[in-house]
Amino acid sequence: MLLEMISTGEEVLSGQIVDTNAAWFADCMMGLGIELSRRSTVGDRMDDLISLFRERSLTADLILVNGGLGPTSDDLSAEAAARAAGVALVEHRQWRSHLEAWFSKRGRTMAANNLKQCLLPEGAVLIDNPAGSAPGFRMQLNRAWLFFTPGVPVEFKQMVSEQFVPFLHQQFSRGEATRLVKLLTLGHGESTLANSIDTLSLPTGITLGYRPSPPHVEIKIFARGDAAIAQQDGYVQQLQTLLGTAIVSTRCASIAEEVHLLLLARPGTTLALAESCSGGMLSSQLVDFAGSSAYLQHSVVSYSNAAKEHLLGVDAALLAQFGAVSAETAIAMAIGARTRLDSDYALAITGIAGPDGGSNDKPVGTVAIALCDRIQSWVQVVQLSQRSRNLVRTMSCAVALDMLRRRLLGSDPLVTYPFVPAGRAYREEHRA
Repeated sequence: MLLEMISTGEEVLSGQIVDTNAAWFADCMMGLGIELSRRSTVGDRMDDLISLFRERSLTADLILVNGGLGPTSDDLSAEAAARAAGVALVEHRQWRSHLEAWFSKRGRTMAANNLKQCLLPEGAVLIDNPAGSAPGFRMQLNRAWLFFTPGVPVEFKQMVSEQFVPFLHQQFSRGEATRLVKLLTLGHGESTLANSIDTLSLPTGITLGYRPSPPHVEIKIFARGDAAIAQQDGYVQQLQTLLGTAIVSTRCASIAEEVHLLLLARPGTTLALAESCSGGMLSSQLVDFAGSSAYLQHSVVSYSNAAKEHLLGVDAALLAQFGAVSAETAIAMAIGARTRLDSDYALAITGIAGPDGGSNDKPVGTVAIALCDRIQSWVQVVQLSQRSRNLVRTMSCAVALDMLRRRLLGSDPLVTYPFVPAGRAYREEHRA
């Protein structure tokens, strides 16, 4: 089966918005062992839409078309599909009744242009949209099935999961068995990982892919055919042994999600955060996941020295002696955050994110990161030079989370990251 995706919209084509739907869909399909053969983007121009629908329907078996189903004049997908097939647009009476009830239930008056969303190409099969006013539809054109979905992400994702995937399995036989395994790495460059992995013999039928997305590089191990699948677990085990501490998750797309799941698996475990240069990013990454309230007690954004003193109890003399960006201050911040609500663990980040503010002793990109529990603390001062302000913050959060991840798993929180050189790292004992 040849599966393609067409994304529509001037805002997508021009780069005004990032096409997160396309990335999510490709990853969703890859998770099912299905690779997209092509992905196209087209603007809101009738002739271009018609031409692309006709062209791709001569090659693909199934095409998911995303966007262009709204009520405005630039929503052209349904009309373009009808013209491509040489059929008329007809009103779907059941959807009109549904739409009228949908607006009435919400106490809203339906604008006349919403009726445009009830017009489908003659012969098309309506696809329900439980989360919005624009229905999807599917139709055959040349050799392909075209499956149309709205561009609103929450609507799109629900329709793909609940309707597109079942249709795909029903309409197309799976053919050769496939299986995908992903390894999430941190602190190692793509080329460094590839050089190491190339020393292993790659079994027949298994291919590798690398997806850099700072602060991570994701390694994809794709097996095609029963013989390759039978060898995949053994090969993955070799990779895990070879890469060691570079791997931070075998189940999640980010280290934040991995730490979130580890904390949820330990009911009653609590966490506190103290952030300076990260400015709340660390807590935001955890709060992105439902259920984080089970462990996250508080996050103090102590940007100024005064905040570090008054909110976290960092000694003014310590700040004067070592400075705000120092291992000593990071540990004091972590201990202060942990003791405020008697948390089990605390993380602290303080650094110079740039682009200004550095010195010879502490250049831009210098970040001190500390972890403490009830007995001891760990700290490292990393150098993240030649990175953007946002990347300094992002990578600092990743290192902090990895320190906690390793502690939760009973490993040493301090490891070497080739891409994140540490100028100073140590552990110290203390008692709560």
